[in-house]
Parts: sequence; structure tokens; C-alpha cells
Amino acid sequence: MENPDYILFENYLLGDLSKEEIIAFETRLESDLKFKNSFNTYKELSSFLEHKFENEPNSTAFQNNLKSISKTYFEKQESSKKVIRFKPWQYAIAASIALLIGITLFNNLSSPIYSDYANYESISLTVRGSQDGLLKTAEKAFNSKDFVTAEVAFKELLLTDEQNSELQFYRGVTNIELNNFAIADWLLEGLKEGQSVYKNKATWYLALSNLKQKKYDVCLEILKELPEDADDYDRAQKLIKKLD
Repeated sequence: MENPDYILFENYLLGDLSKEEIIAFETRLESDLKFKNSFNTYKELSSFLEHKFENEPNSTAFQNNLKSISKTYFEKQESSKKVIRFKPWQYAIAASIALLIGITLFNNLSSPIYSDYANYESISLTVRGSQDGLLKTAEKAFNSKDFVTAEVAFKELLLTDEQNSELQFYRGVTNIELNNFAIADWLLEGLKEGQSVYKNKATWYLALSNLKQKKYDVCLEILKELPEDADDYDRAQKLIKKLD
């Protein structure tokens, strides 16, 4: 993020831009994707830090400590009768450093979320004769993220093929997306305790289901059950570090 952009973002949010500058700013937001993404990141970060320090128990101590440091500094300046004036470019550097610290705080303090880890690929379901049409419906709906239609199709398919682990797994993922956690966890738990090829995948997604529900302790315990040869083992270890 360029320093002039940082200053522009702050002035826009504070309402310090002229009418012409606001029009130019908003026009650039529509035409410059990089600029828009940077602005959204800055806006979200500003909102996060404001909420974080207003609500954290230690925010009072933090603010008091900051006031104490400031008071000591200005008393020294007063006693020495020496005034230091910052030039504009020095403010820009200070602002960039503050933003960098803020981004680091954001990454360290924010909890991991389901969407960061649920990066499944498009599926291609095994064709099973008379069920071909319904399978194609389920496949297309899942791949296009039409999870309501996918759930109807998977449910119907399992009525005649209830032991199909492939269908059970994708129906489980579908219900996580729909926030139908009771169904999702029931299906994935069954696969996790079984011996199908979806055992490890089901374990991973059962953990993610609990992550989405903010049941972090349960999620952590399930993640620790993944064996080293599981496809998602490395990702699981990274998530464990964030939760532990």
C-alpha cells in the first residue's frame, strides 16, 4: 500500500475530502481493483482494531500506558524547551509503521474461520446406471455452490444407496455449508469412525464443521486425530497452531 493511498483512505473515512475529491476517490474505487482491495483491507483493519481495543479487558491498561509514555515524552520536551516538528513524509512513514503493526495484530488476534480452510475442488460423482440423472444434478449443484439443490439430490440418492461413502461425505460437506450441523456432523462422524477412503477427509471436515460452529476445543481434538499420511495433515497442523 502506497503512503499517499493510506492518507487518502484516512481522509475519506474522516470526511475530510472535498466534494470533487470524493467523486474522484469513488470513481477510482470502481475502476481500480487493487486500490479498492487496499481500501477495503484498511477499512476492515481500522474497524477491527477500534473494536478490539474498546472491548479487550486490557485496553484500559494499554491506553493508560500509552498516556504515561506520552506524558513523560512531552515533559522532557517541555523541560528542554525543544520542539520537534515532523515533516509530512515523516508522518507518512509513521502511519505506514502503525499500519504494519496493525496488520500483524489482526493476523495474530483474529480467530481462524471455516472459509479459510474449506477449499474443496469440483466433484465428479461415480455414475450408477439409473441414478445418472440425479447424480448429475447433485454434482452440478454442488460445484455451482447451489447447496440447497445439492442437499435434496444427495438425500434422495442415499435413500436407495445408503452405504455410499462418497455420497455421505459430500452430503456432509453440503450441510456444513447450509449450517445444518446436526446432519453434517452425524454423517461425517460415521465416516470418521469407519474404514472407507473418505475416513480422513471426513475427519478433516468434521473438524471444520466445529470450527464454523466456533467449537474450537472440539475442533482441536478432532484435528489431532488426523494421521500424518492424510492429505490435509499439513493444513491441520497449521490450524492446530492457531487454535492451541
